[in-house]
Formats: sequence, structure tokens, C-alpha cells
Amino acid sequence: MLLWLMGCGGTQAEAPEAPPRAGGDATIDDRTSRAFAQAAPNLSEEHIALHREGDAAFAAVFVPGPAPVNPGLGPAYNNASCNGCHLRNGRGMPVMGGGPTRTQLLVRVSLPDGTPEHPNGAVPVPGLGLQIQDQAVYGASPEATVTLAWEERAGAYADGTAYGLRSPRITITLPDGSSPPANMLTSLRLPPPVVGLGLLEAVDLATLRALEDPTDADGDGISGRLNTVWDVQKLALAPGRFGWKANSPNLRQQSAEAYFNDMGITNPLFPDPDGSAELPVATLDAAVFYAQSLGVPARTALGDAAVKRGEVKFKDLGCVTCHRDTLETGEHPVAELSHQRIHPYTDLLLHDMGADLADGRPDGDATGAEWRTAPLWGLGLTQTILPYSGYLHDGRARTLEEAVLWHGGEAERAREGFRQLSASDRDALVRFLQSL
Repeated sequence: MLLWLMGCGGTQAEAPEAPPRAGGDATIDDRTSRAFAQAAPNLSEEHIALHREGDAAFAAVFVPGPAPVNPGLGPAYNNASCNGCHLRNGRGMPVMGGGPTRTQLLVRVSLPDGTPEHPNGAVPVPGLGLQIQDQAVYGASPEATVTLAWEERAGAYADGTAYGLRSPRITITLPDGSSPPANMLTSLRLPPPVVGLGLLEAVDLATLRALEDPTDADGDGISGRLNTVWDVQKLALAPGRFGWKANSPNLRQQSAEAYFNDMGITNPLFPDPDGSAELPVATLDAAVFYAQSLGVPARTALGDAAVKRGEVKFKDLGCVTCHRDTLETGEHPVAELSHQRIHPYTDLLLHDMGADLADGRPDGDATGAEWRTAPLWGLGLTQTILPYSGYLHDGRARTLEEAVLWHGGEAERAREGFRQLSASDRDALVRFLQSL
């Protein structure tokens, strides 16, 4: 009975009064700095072995070829391993050029007009492609140098309490000292947390379609929709689900894109011109399974009065309209992910977040002002996993309060509601977010 009271029961036995298990049967009871790096506890012995193989693939550090182990890095790249961007599977740091952890921001680029090389709407920039690789192996040059500065602005809550916000400004310099094309579109991207991705992949497409409201037919001011992107395996358009703008249709393609764009490593989905690949298919499969099979940390402080009050405020402000607290998974090739009741706080849909957060760069069918609703599970562990990590797509928010205050567009009403709250109620809402 004690275990049930602690919320350790399975999803299928979840009673109305039982504490919600964030990842269903894939929930883990760990709130330490290793909380994002644990296998789902319901994996079979066979799948635990596969998860360990994937863990090794995710940690593997690549080197320039030819080499007997992990060759293929570069010649230009952003990082040398998956772990390099997603340290302990958490968020990245809002810096350029890295440092000891190298979990730095990436810069996506494209041109606004011309004929795309691939039918996904993004037009590559000559010499830069679709992402600036700002590191290079010995003897090669980075594609560009990127410097980052912050622009500060002041604001105040309705009760007069002052706050400060910051937004990024980047300068891009090509190797010859020149600037890139004046019409080049740019978008800073922070490495997102890896936790819970398999469960999100397992949510039925029909469930997400049912959440869409592209014309705001119900008049609530929220008009979410799925992105439409190019599936490189099916050679067809497909619904997007992963990435800050939901620009990848599945975890296999997202992983392959990361190997190719972040590390400069060709692979079965993005091969060399002659069809060969530097990354073995087995390594790609292992990395994909690792991302799919990670557990989701359980919530904490469920009995705390402030947390409970903050959850009520979160719902009253309408935040759950996009940050859906409950979804059901369907069938998935990884059986342990199937038919789970999960609490990710996302609808996986695109929403217009207003001019202040807009990057002006379309991605698939996503406009320059649209972003996919970020999952909030594990949010309270962000600074535990990697202190000084940033929030939002470009790491501009230093605190959860700042992240809320940057919301605009479809979320402007919720943002203004938060700004009008008393200090006590604001603190309670933040306490709720920290409990996730």
C-alpha cells in the first residue's frame, strides 16, 4: 500500500486520486542529475540490452577519418558526440563556441527564395547549407564564426515588481572576413532535452489531428496545427513532430539529421553522393532506440499546497490549452511505449508565439512566428541536470518567469494573466512548473 501511495503503481491501475505518473509505466523515481539518463523501468531484458548499446552510441566521440573507431567527423561540425550537445540528456547552454561542456547554441540558416534542393521549404545557403558548422577538424576551416550578444529590456508586473528580459543578437563572419548574404534567414536553436521522446513518438497521429484547430473554430484564440515536412525515407510529405518547429517526422530522421548537420557524419538517411555512409546503420538504430527508451522522471512535491495552487493557476490562465497535461499513446514498435497514459504538457502542434519570439525563418509549413509546444515534463530538473541551462528555443530565458513573459501571439492572454497575478500566485505557478 505504501508503494501505491508514493505513486509507484503502473499506469493501467491509475485511480482518479492516484498521483499522475508522468511517463506511465515508463516513469522513473529519480530527481537527481542523472534523472534524464535512466532507461524506462518497464523495458524487457532484451530491450535493456539494446538500450545499453544505444547509450554507448549516444556517448561515442567521433574523430576525423580514416580511423579504426568512430571515424567521419567533419570536416566542419558543431560537436563530436550526441552527449556533447545533450549533456546528461538535458538542455544546452545559451552560449556560442562551447567551452568545457560544448552544449552550445546552433544556428539554422536558409534563403527566403529560390528553388529548394529538397521539398521541405528550406533553401540552402551556398557554402553554409542549412546549418552553420562553426568548428572544424585540423587542416579545415569552420564554415563561419558566430558571436553572440544580448540585448536587455526592462518590464514590470502589474503590482510594480520589476523584471528584465534579454534577447540574442548574433554576428556571422565568413572565413574570408565577409558577411553572409544580406537576405539570409537565421534561427538560433538550443539543444533540447532528450527525455520522453519515444512516448511522444507513440502518440497516435489521429490524437494529434483531433487537437488541431487551424482556423480557431472554437474561438478561444488558439489555432494549433501539425507541421508538414519531408520524410527522407518515404520520399513524401509527412506530419512533423520533433524539433523546436516540429521539423522532423520521427526520431530516426531527427537522429540522422543530427549526425549529418551537427557532426558532419554521413549516414543511411543522409549519405555521401555515391550512396555510401560513414555511420553504420546499426549505430544509427542504437542511438534511435536509446532516445526512444529513456524513462521520464516522476513529478515531485505533489502534496505541497503552493504546487497545488500553482497548478490551478496554470489551468485558469489557459496554459493547458497548448501544454496538454495528458495524452494517450497508441501502438509503437517498442511495445513498452504502447498504450500509456502520459503527462507531457504538450500538444506537439505549431502555434504562433508572436513577434518577439519570431525568428522569421520558415521550416516546413511552420512560419517564422510558429513554434511547436515544448513538452514540460522534467522542466523542474533543468538546472539540476546542467546548471545555467537556458529556456525557450534560443536559451534567452534565464528563469521560468522569463520564459512565461516572452510568450506572445496565441499565448499573449495567458502571459498577461501571469503578469497580473500577485507575487504569491506567481511564485505558486513557478513552484508547480518546478514540480514537473
